Amino acid sequence: MDTSNRAGGAPSPRSWRTPGFVVACGCLIAMLAFGPRSSMGLFTAPLSEAHGWGRDVFALSIAIQNLVWGIGTPFAGALCDRYGPALVLGISGVLYALGLALMPYADTPLMLHLSSGLLIGLGLAGASFGIVIAGFSRIVPPEKRSWSMGVATAAGSMGQFLFAPTGQAFIAAYGWQTALILFGASMLMIPVLASSFAGAGGSKSAQAVTGADIGFAATIRQAFKHRSYVLLVTGFFVCGFQLAFITTHLPPYLTAAGISPGLASWAMALIGLFNVVGSYMSGVLGGKMSKRLLLCANYTLRGLCTALFILLPVTPVSVILYAAAMGLLWLSTVPPTSGLVVLMFGTRYLGMLYGFAFLSHQVGGFLGVWLGGVLYERVGSYDVVWWASVALAFAAAVVNWPIAEKPAPALAAEAKA
Repeated sequence: MDTSNRAGGAPSPRSWRTPGFVVACGCLIAMLAFGPRSSMGLFTAPLSEAHGWGRDVFALSIAIQNLVWGIGTPFAGALCDRYGPALVLGISGVLYALGLALMPYADTPLMLHLSSGLLIGLGLAGASFGIVIAGFSRIVPPEKRSWSMGVATAAGSMGQFLFAPTGQAFIAAYGWQTALILFGASMLMIPVLASSFAGAGGSKSAQAVTGADIGFAATIRQAFKHRSYVLLVTGFFVCGFQLAFITTHLPPYLTAAGISPGLASWAMALIGLFNVVGSYMSGVLGGKMSKRLLLCANYTLRGLCTALFILLPVTPVSVILYAAAMGLLWLSTVPPTSGLVVLMFGTRYLGMLYGFAFLSHQVGGFLGVWLGGVLYERVGSYDVVWWASVALAFAAAVVNWPIAEKPAPALAAEAKA
């Protein structure tokens, strides 16, 4: 008798797909998926120089990637809610691998936009930690949900820590083209790991699912009528703007300021390493204190840290300190954001509703990456975007302040944290 897909959708303790094993596999998926994505800035200079393109070409490609990632996430989340995460993660891992492998052969801007923009964006939509978090919500008890969200996000950051210096080493040893192919090959592990989620089924089998079962369309309407959800989605835009801008443009910004490419890659790695701590602690704290206040504190500290960084001279010490500080804050918005979605609407449509919040995040990412490239080519400086990032951080803190931390009124009868 198969005990891996019982009425609760959670794996049986007697199955090899135990909750602990699934969480471990999900963390590895998050690590693999976020690694190459967070290392794209390392390829900005060599790829642009190889083709004689300005940085705005690669920036537009990554901007498209962010936008496709965002647009695709609600659909990937809806498929996850309906059929479970295994299928979504598996297919998306293949798309991700294909996009990375085709990037070295993209000899026109259009081909680059199709590979690094469209294909990788689609792959990320279904293979990133948002889908992993939705899968975890089906197999862990409510009191550990915030913790599991923090663990998944921290695992993604570990991918950034590991892939950034590895990518720079691959570029130095084999060239940027081979480095991308090696990254693509590593993404083929995602479908293998995704099979562990086969016991965490879709909405029909998940007894652990909470929230009103009013259908996808009605849920979307109720969500966007709920003021706190709209505020949450709006604030998440800023997170995307900042992260995408820094991921793509911080390495070339640092090298232009006289910092070695090696230290620039380690700065990205340090962001990932420190965010392992930041995301984990955010998940732990989110289960004990106000998620709204965690978000307000995060955005305020981001604004202060970035303002200090661009006001002070760029030195190895300032780079390391900024990377460490931003690392603690980097993806620490994800556990409280996804936790608030669960609090408002339950877990039944978490994949889809978090997906819409993430779409806002990625629209911000599109603008952060694209504006960074365009303004650099036109004025030779990133200063305008740096200061826009500071202003948006403080604005996000203000936007998150009025959020009501309770179930949405229309779903209050069934929605549970």
